[in-house]
Amino acid sequence: MSEKKIIPVVKAEEAEEEEMVDPQTQLREVCAQKSDAQNLWSKYQECNDRVNSRSQTTETCEEELIDYLHVLDHCVTKDLFKRLK
Repeated sequence: MSEKKIIPVVKAEEAEEEEMVDPQTQLREVCAQKSDAQNLWSKYQECNDRVNSRSQTTETCEEELIDYLHVLDHCVTKDLFKRLK
């Protein structure tokens, strides 16, 4: 006697699912519009333009980028954890 194993197949219903949106991304967009973040972004862009205009330089814009991201993260943390499920 040979036994056949029957494996059930379950198909998921095709329901419209709400597209997931990262709340951190949304909050960063809002925070980037604030004046302190915009000022730091301008400083970063100026540095970036200056560095790109030179053929040989040891200057990097790391400090400006870190300052900008720090301000964004500080702003985002005020509301981020309230929005997480």
